[in-house]
Amino acid sequence: MLSTTQFRDSRSLLRLVPLALLLTLFLAPASMRAQESEEFDQYKVRISGFWFYSNPSGTIHGSHTGDIPVDFNKDLGFDTYPTFAGTVDWKFTHKNHFYVTIIPFWTSHQTVLTETFTFQGKTYEAGFTAKSNLHAVLVSPGYQYDIIRRKRGHLGIGVQVDLFNTSSSINATGVVDGVQQTVSGKGSLLAPIPVAGPQFRLYLTNSPRVFVEGNLYGMYFFGYGNFISTAGNLGIAINKHLSANAGYQLGSRLNVNGSTDRIGLNLTQKGPIVGMEFSF
Repeated sequence: MLSTTQFRDSRSLLRLVPLALLLTLFLAPASMRAQESEEFDQYKVRISGFWFYSNPSGTIHGSHTGDIPVDFNKDLGFDTYPTFAGTVDWKFTHKNHFYVTIIPFWTSHQTVLTETFTFQGKTYEAGFTAKSNLHAVLVSPGYQYDIIRRKRGHLGIGVQVDLFNTSSSINATGVVDGVQQTVSGKGSLLAPIPVAGPQFRLYLTNSPRVFVEGNLYGMYFFGYGNFISTAGNLGIAINKHLSANAGYQLGSRLNVNGSTDRIGLNLTQKGPIVGMEFSF
């Protein structure tokens, strides 16, 4: 049984509950803003552009019966070549991002064939002079959630869809039994592959001056193919909005198994990267 004094005290405490809730709602965003203001990595939109000196390797397999894998280096003489990579990242809340990355892999090479092979039902004889083209455009829209975000960096998990639009052609000319012949074949492949993995950024100093970051994405599909990529770089802030970055693409490996209606592709890209990052 409550006494009159206890009852009045209880009513006074109940009156304080709405006030406490209002203070909580008011102070919680302020506390979150204070936490965000302490973070070095603050932005709403980030645009990154990198120059990528790629060293491609792998094979391409035609969709015709009897085709054998054609090696980019051994058979076609592909070598290193420059390309670029661009990313737009929209951090629409404190820990949530939408982003899209575009990387074109376009290269061509002319060489004298040292071995005979078959591609897209056409036979290319050793000794023929062949011009080969490989166009592979990667477009990757994705979403990232930062499971850890602190003053000196973050650790996030990203999920994205890698859309590979690939086409390849081989045109060759040569002489067989005194007769000059021309052989040409081409194939294309559109491969959507969802991948996931961690991404991080860590500031190495007590100011937002020097940082390291990296990522690892991959996925395996039974009978269809697989994809894995990883990269790391070092960044130096020039000012609040601009930084210079340099690093290495440790490996970007795509494997799509061929069938009677699509070409097969085993493509690995690796090499140094250097670029700029603009945040606002």
